[in-house]
Amino acid sequence: MTSDPACTHLPGAARGGPVSHAVSRVARLHRIAAGKLLKATGLYPGQEYLMMCLWDTGAVRQSEVIKAVDLDPSTVTKMLQRLEQAGHVRRSPDPADRRAVLVEATDSSCALLSDVERAWTKLEEHTLAGLDADERTELARLLAKVEENLCRETADCTETP
Repeated sequence: MTSDPACTHLPGAARGGPVSHAVSRVARLHRIAAGKLLKATGLYPGQEYLMMCLWDTGAVRQSEVIKAVDLDPSTVTKMLQRLEQAGHVRRSPDPADRRAVLVEATDSSCALLSDVERAWTKLEEHTLAGLDADERTELARLLAKVEENLCRETADCTETP
């Protein structure tokens, strides 16, 4: 299999960071592939991650959702509005603090859970095609180290890798 030079060309300004350039390209392509697989679910990339958080936590304050997904509050608010309009999310005042908003996945969103699981399984298969079990384990180990480095550098980790 030959690579398209347009996809692998290292720009001059990136010569000092070929691995960073590769990680950036891979992340972009991974997001595009995720978007294609998620299209059938009616979700956009990023929305499935937000839903995963809600399926795992149950009702939680919107501020906690914002921290968990590590996105700009206005972006998360817009995502939640769209998910609420689609019937996947319910927002309500927090009875313990009426200024806060609780967010939870609706019962009807549970049907979406299996679709998201299937999409992520396919994404994993496509992403790791051609890698054997040892290579997959090593890649996961190395990416965890890279993530740890970046967490230290940004001092902005929301969870342990």
